[in-house]
Amino acid sequence: MKTLDDTLALERLLRPMARELSLELARAIVGVQADEETQRRYDVLAQKNNEGQLTPEERAELESLVRANTFLGLLKAEARTMLARQS
Repeated sequence: MKTLDDTLALERLLRPMARELSLELARAIVGVQADEETQRRYDVLAQKNNEGQLTPEERAELESLVRANTFLGLLKAEARTMLARQS
């Protein structure tokens, strides 16, 4: 899964891009959420992980979802920061 160093590196890479966001795009990014199918799949995989029942393929899928969510979370944080400065 992700490490703190990976997250910090990704945050540093996103920061310059986030400064260039329009208000409209920043608001749109803040509102992005997983669709129901993706959320259900994540919930199933997370539950199986908690129970120690993931296959290697499922573990790879869960790790991919976690990385994507981390990326989106960091992008949302940068967008929120930008919006807060505009208020």
